[in-house]
Amino acid sequence: MSKLSVGIVGLPNVGKSTLFNALTKKGVPAENYPFCTIDPSVGIVPVPDERLDKLSALSQSKKTIPAVVEFVDIAGLVKGASEGEGLGNKFLSNIREVDAIIMMVRTFEDTDIIHVHDKVDPLFDIEIINLELEKAGISKPVLYVLNVSEVNGQISPGFKEKIPGPYVEVDPVFGTGLDKLIIEAYKLLDLITFLTTGEKESRAWTTRRNSTAPEAGKSIHSDFQTKFIRAEVIHYDKLIEAGSYTAARAKGWVRIEGKEYIVQDGDVVEFLV
Repeated sequence: MSKLSVGIVGLPNVGKSTLFNALTKKGVPAENYPFCTIDPSVGIVPVPDERLDKLSALSQSKKTIPAVVEFVDIAGLVKGASEGEGLGNKFLSNIREVDAIIMMVRTFEDTDIIHVHDKVDPLFDIEIINLELEKAGISKPVLYVLNVSEVNGQISPGFKEKIPGPYVEVDPVFGTGLDKLIIEAYKLLDLITFLTTGEKESRAWTTRRNSTAPEAGKSIHSDFQTKFIRAEVIHYDKLIEAGSYTAARAKGWVRIEGKEYIVQDGDVVEFLV
């Protein structure tokens, strides 16, 4: 499948680049993902998944390769962006290219870090950005990220209930909440993970939710879609319970599925072409 990306947006000085840098420190080896050196503002980040590590141990795999999310650090938005204010045009063209949005919202006071509107009011900030996106005709899935760096109980009571969508709390300076953010961003893109495993490698693959087996197979190789015959499928939980493929087959837990099968998150699949 073509790669999908999440843009990190927000007003200036809310911690977008700090978040981006914290995420990309978790980056993956370039040799596994040749497209990951496109641009300094693009980061390929592994999706935390303990299932993959357990499968790798089960198969004694030489390599373990995670699923990934592509994050894009987008220039700070200012009020009037839809009319071309600030880097408005660049911001909007960048945001049209991503598939989902992480909106970084500052929740802390710090006299050393100027707030673009001279006050910290997260709901007002959210409103400004959403209004600019609406005026520009952009409405993509959004995950709100509350930057809680240096917060000591300063988030006003009732604030979280007013956030207009799903949110996570992150401290990008100390890296708290990053794994949850990556997992939620992956869900935001409406993606699921299926797995392949063997002595050579265990790998997490990405496909859109509700993909048929041939559509999912395309993530590995186009032949797996066009020449698909059938797939051997067992859910991760059942394979771990069995302890090995041999034991799982003996129990009749490895199923043969055809072209209509909808791949589920956590399926371990072997494609036959």
